[in-house]
Amino acid sequence: MAESVIDLKNVTKMYGKSRGVIDLSFEVPKGSVFGFLGPNGAGKTTTISMLIDLIHPVKGRISIFGLDAQKDSHQIRQRIGFLGGNMALDEGLTGWQQLEYFGSLRGKFDKNYVSELAQKLNCELDRKIKTLSHGNRQKVGLISALMHKPELLILDEPTTGLDPLIQDQFNQIVLEYKKEGKTVFISSHILSEVEALCDHVTFVREGEIVADKPIDEITAGLPKHIKIVSKDASLETKISKIKGVSHIKHKNSTLTCQYLGDVNTLIEFISKLTIDDLSIAPPDLDTIFTKFYED
Repeated sequence: MAESVIDLKNVTKMYGKSRGVIDLSFEVPKGSVFGFLGPNGAGKTTTISMLIDLIHPVKGRISIFGLDAQKDSHQIRQRIGFLGGNMALDEGLTGWQQLEYFGSLRGKFDKNYVSELAQKLNCELDRKIKTLSHGNRQKVGLISALMHKPELLILDEPTTGLDPLIQDQFNQIVLEYKKEGKTVFISSHILSEVEALCDHVTFVREGEIVADKPIDEITAGLPKHIKIVSKDASLETKISKIKGVSHIKHKNSTLTCQYLGDVNTLIEFISKLTIDDLSIAPPDLDTIFTKFYED
């Protein structure tokens, strides 16, 4: 088994009588991209705040790099990069000035690497932060988390406000980071982001873990998404007779549905029909999300 970079054992956090998180236990292997998934209020930010020692659990143990997250928090912080959900930046500074300030606190500032990250993310660092859009502030935050090349990245909703092209660039940066043997912990409620990056996903709901599995295990046994284009007016009636077909929607000449079963059986049936186009897509995290969060 791979070495664990993050290890939580029976962690509970309460806010008075209000629920934070309850009895969380999971491990994040070294060299992986780990998704921590859940809706707003599920306990994601509470968990991250405990990982970086901003708040303490009332029960349980957290270790990072084999070190105690509370007793050794200063040593741990030297080895991590962090982006919070609502990162505070100095409105009167330019992006460069803000990053140089962060670098001076850490004692390390690689201007060439910062320039490289800014180019990849299309980030204008010469403008004052007060003039930046939310998406451009997010880019400064991402650079601040990455610029010292940490062993572990902890990112809370990292692509909020980014346009699709920059999201793709961010994905490439994360995957390159993984190739170097480093570890990424991403907390998100954006399903497509987690699906594109993560090896393993933990789902939380109302402060408790409802699933903790590799992506391929979670998708096993879930329906595939089928799209058929055909001018056959009786297509819906014919498709509905196939065992395992559900959620049929038919508009104009396009029919979509979900299918749970042997894909070869489906293809054999469809091959006998007159169709213009066919696509079969694996289950996405929207389907998975519904499975784990429905009452």
